[in-house]
Amino acid sequence: MESAVAPAVLDGLDRGLVHALQVDGRAPFSRIAAVLGVSEQTVARRYRRLRSAGVLRVVGAVNAARLGHASWTVRLRCTPDAAEPIAAALARRPDTFWVHVLSGGTEISCNVLARTAADRDALLLAKLPRTSRILGMTAHSILHGFALPDDWSGLAWLTDAQVAQLRRGRPAAPDHRGERADPGERVVLERGDHALLAALARDGRAGHAELAAGTGWSESTVRRRVDHLRRAGVLTYQLDIPPAALGFHAEARLWMSVRPAGLVGVANTLAGHAEVSFVAVTTGPTNLVATVVCRDSHGLYRYLTERVAALEAVRDVETAPVIRTVKRAGAVLPLPGPGTTSATGQ
Repeated sequence: MESAVAPAVLDGLDRGLVHALQVDGRAPFSRIAAVLGVSEQTVARRYRRLRSAGVLRVVGAVNAARLGHASWTVRLRCTPDAAEPIAAALARRPDTFWVHVLSGGTEISCNVLARTAADRDALLLAKLPRTSRILGMTAHSILHGFALPDDWSGLAWLTDAQVAQLRRGRPAAPDHRGERADPGERVVLERGDHALLAALARDGRAGHAELAAGTGWSESTVRRRVDHLRRAGVLTYQLDIPPAALGFHAEARLWMSVRPAGLVGVANTLAGHAEVSFVAVTTGPTNLVATVVCRDSHGLYRYLTERVAALEAVRDVETAPVIRTVKRAGAVLPLPGPGTTSATGQ
């Protein structure tokens, strides 16, 4: 039996497993083992160890555009005592993702998936503005995405040949970055799909028997619906993993004002940077939002002063370091400190 490792220490085999799961979050351990050149038992043991330590989790994520839903990026300014409990309350909502406490602990950023206009208005126009400890709020609609966290190159470890071997066993699907590509015809979910997607959001590698128990479907139906939703581009798999586990200790959100004529060019350039895990065009006084992940604060300084500064179409940049991530694509992370709040209606 392998000994446990500290959550922030990953060896080469762990990194290979992480990259393999980025390529295909539901790849059988037997296929991953063949690619990595180890036994299936070793791969399963490594995954269970990392998952139980809270380092790694595969989660099922929904492509909003394929369902006709709208995505928003929200910024909140709070009183110093309120940021963490409000962030925790936001993270408990099923329609929020990438909930971060920023800067000096008085600001929150998050992404919101609005299924209907009524859902959007209930949160953005009613619940949040009425919360006394929220001092200010901005909400920008995400119009077009150019890089998403599940494509972040910081997870890369395998060779091109190994990646190709994994992809050969992955179900074919359209470009899942719905804000970037034409979403095409909207997909309509069946009644049980909501329970299925909720279960996969908790554990993207849940077995068909477990998913069948949660949906009331047979295992064959679950298998068919999972494959259908994946091929339709509705269901994707993302890794919930802290960048610090990979040696990246400086993360920041950037809000940029870019000249309209250069907006697409700047977005494409940023999407090609290894430091960028997310970039999208938005509405609002700033028209581009990005998440940057660097090794340390010096690396972030160099990225801003060398790579971003070289982009002539960028007129202004606001940088907010991520102090704590409360929620990523799936599971809510534990928060230290006092309890929770009902500010967001939870």
